[in-house]
Amino acid sequence: MLLTNLSKLPPIASRRLLLQTTTPHTLLRPLSSTPNKNLITRDEGVHQTMKLSKIWRNKPLFRRQGDVRFKTGMEAASLLVREAVRRDPHEEFYIDSVTSIMHCLAPIFDRNPRYAFVAKQLMEPERFLQFRVAWIDDTGVIRLNRGYRLQFNSALGPYEGDLHFGPHVNSGVVKALGFGSVFSHSLTGFNLGAAVGGSDFNPFDKSEAEVQRFCQAYMTELSKYVGPDVDHLTMGMGVGSKEIGYLFGQYKRIDRKTSSGGTPFLDNGDPFFPQAPGYGVAHFAQTIMENKNDTLEGKRCLIQGSGKLARNLAEKLLEYGAIPITFSDRGGFVYEPNGFTESKLRTINTIKDDRGAQVGRYIISSTSAKFNEPEDIFDIPCDLCFPCGAMRSLSVESANKLADNGCVGVIEGGDLAVALDARKCLKKRGLVYGPYSMTLTGAHIVNGLGRDATDEDLKVEVKKIYNVAKTTAQEFNARGDLFAGANIAGFLKVANIMLSHGAV
Repeated sequence: MLLTNLSKLPPIASRRLLLQTTTPHTLLRPLSSTPNKNLITRDEGVHQTMKLSKIWRNKPLFRRQGDVRFKTGMEAASLLVREAVRRDPHEEFYIDSVTSIMHCLAPIFDRNPRYAFVAKQLMEPERFLQFRVAWIDDTGVIRLNRGYRLQFNSALGPYEGDLHFGPHVNSGVVKALGFGSVFSHSLTGFNLGAAVGGSDFNPFDKSEAEVQRFCQAYMTELSKYVGPDVDHLTMGMGVGSKEIGYLFGQYKRIDRKTSSGGTPFLDNGDPFFPQAPGYGVAHFAQTIMENKNDTLEGKRCLIQGSGKLARNLAEKLLEYGAIPITFSDRGGFVYEPNGFTESKLRTINTIKDDRGAQVGRYIISSTSAKFNEPEDIFDIPCDLCFPCGAMRSLSVESANKLADNGCVGVIEGGDLAVALDARKCLKKRGLVYGPYSMTLTGAHIVNGLGRDATDEDLKVEVKKIYNVAKTTAQEFNARGDLFAGANIAGFLKVANIMLSHGAV
């Protein structure tokens, strides 16, 4: 069943989102047209009755050191952020994620205080696994890494989420990504739980044999907690088709059950439609521009990053008539003043498909390319910016540079790529912002649709998600704030299901 296009509904109906689903991988369905059912809850009005509101406001949100109550939604959000800081003061990325999302949810707590108590429950993951991964390198030396899998929330269905390999991966990063995935997975409209994992293993400076041995050691421990209908692993930073293949190969040596209902676990080690994450970002960018009565055609697009997602994004941007002008990695960035063509993109692909290779090698094959000129990639004039690199890679300073150079929008292609302060700066300077919680849903949309999903199907679902985020933002007096709209819509679906589950 297709998701209702909320923008075409009457005013009352446009405020209704699906709050409960019935079968796995079923799209959002509109609620009944009963007048007292609406966006906030199935049983009460948008503005809860004074009696019920008073009951929940009189209940203490926390009781650790005396009863702590709240009077306003923003006060509730601040209390929740304070609790996150108290529990995990060293996890900066997680605290940033909680802070930005809880402030988005404050209007919900104002209208229905009960949801603040659900948010408190949602902040704590259901299960957090950390384990030792021992493997042998090419010289025969035993190497050790930390492995993680955070199964954050299964209210909507079995866990699903990315794996990330890299030296930046730690418990705080995993927790931040896991918390954000709760809202983005819910936003897809499919029954997807939220999980994320990975390791501090760096695959870019290892041989192919070392990567294989590490993946086998990692899956040996992880196989106890994942599998069909339990937890589905997807590609992430540092984890591509090869790594997924190695992981599946080891899993099937350990467990005989490798599929459920005809759906293979880990896609039998051969992910279908691996371009979906990058294509999804491009489709969101096009949808956002169309909403501004514009298109991507002719737009100069600054891409920060050069991973598989960034390159698939560039491929789809070219199809839309846009002009990708940069790629970057830890070694620096390459800048093509006249843009990358399809043939030049193939050269970049050839370079980056060689494990550990850096984009700087590209200048050997191009007479027009510049390497690390100017000194900062954000000094390059562009129309749109796509940060697909590390977390917080776009700072306030970078955001101001983009605005000063005439950039009209920033579309995230990486998790938490835009720093919290930079996000506020973009809003202040009037730049369009496409948040990661919305733009990085491509892979999960495709998994929900099944193996027959096409790029056209993905494009249709992207438009639906955009309309949901846009309409929800308008409903909660945050017109144009897609970050708020996406997180509120995602939260409401999960929260209403959690209410029916009780204290679990």
